[in-house]
Amino acid sequence: MGNIKITQIKSTIDRSKRQKATMIALGVKKLHNPVVKEVTPQIMGMVDKVRHLIIVEEC
Repeated sequence: MGNIKITQIKSTIDRSKRQKATMIALGVKKLHNPVVKEVTPQIMGMVDKVRHLIIVEEC
């Protein structure tokens, strides 16, 4: 498929445990530190759950 770049723009403080776990599963560790992932249905499902905390760009 392709790759996407995921960048965290909002903190996970005061978020649910599921959202925090999703951010960890995506590999995002710090604010404004991009992570490149391959596009799969599983990754896109996780991205949709935390869309309000991240920016997604195509690579």
